[in-house]
Order: sequence, then C-alpha cells, then structure tokens
Amino acid sequence: MLYHQRTMPLSESKMIEATLCFAVRGEPAEQVLLGRKKRGFGKGKYNGIGGKIEPGERPFECNLREVREEVGLNLDPVSVREVGQITFRFPYHPAFDHFVHVFIATAWNGALIETPEMAPEWFNIGEIPYETMWQDDAHWLPRVLRGEQIRAAFSFDRDNETLTTWEIETANN
Repeated sequence: MLYHQRTMPLSESKMIEATLCFAVRGEPAEQVLLGRKKRGFGKGKYNGIGGKIEPGERPFECNLREVREEVGLNLDPVSVREVGQITFRFPYHPAFDHFVHVFIATAWNGALIETPEMAPEWFNIGEIPYETMWQDDAHWLPRVLRGEQIRAAFSFDRDNETLTTWEIETANN
C-alpha cells in the first residue's frame, strides 16, 4: 500500500526525497491545479505542487505543508491519498536525483495565492500543458488522474531535460 508509507529503497537513500500534489476538481477529475515554477530546480515548468521532505517529516505531512506554503491551500487530510512513487534519475547530474511521493487531493480551503516559488493555475484535464512540463509527465500523470496508483522510474540525458528511459507499473491493491 502506498498511502502514508515512506518506502524509498535503501539504495536510493542519497536521493532528494520529495512530494508532488495534484489538487483536482470533479470526480472523475475535470480540472487539475498545476504551478509554474518560478525559481530553482525546474524553473519555468508547470508541475504539481510540492517540495523536499524535511528531516523527521513524513511524506504526507510534507505534502500538506508544501501545498500550504507554495499556493496557500489547506488540504483536507481526509481527501488526500498517495497515488504514486517515482524515481527520477539524472545520470549526468546525480545531485538532481529525486524519489517523489505523488498525492491527489480533492478538498481544501483557503485562497489560492501566487508565491515567490510558484504561480498556480487550474487546467482542464484535456488542456494540460505537457509541452511546458517535464517530459515524463505525459507518461504517468494521465494515469494517476484516472485513478491509477503507480510506481515508476525515469532517467534523463546529459541535457537534464530529454527523457531517455522509463518504466511504469500499476501499483493498485
């Protein structure tokens, strides 16, 4: 079971461990909240909302904190579920390697805000701007938005942009 567990493989313990959250409207999802990264790793790309897990913090707690800090929403913890665990490898720049816990949220309160980190925007599911996202997103995001749970691994080329290999497995119980 993915939910609430920290399951980063021991061999990957030197990776950055992080979270990504996709707030969705509708069931099945009709809209998804993405943020355009304004600084740092992935600057200029749209992505889910998230960030690095702090020492002593569990992935679920990090997810709630990052969404609140980056876009001002207070997620209803009951509405949040972990839907994926993804390993991102950058063989030519290993400091970029990430192990990411992916969450979907369906209820929240608070006002959506733009912060120095992130410019949030709602997109209809059929209009997700994959051309301005990481290349891997088109391979796995539609699956989790349809309700699948996944485990996946992606590797990038020397430019740290071009996707070279990937593997996705369904992890539904």
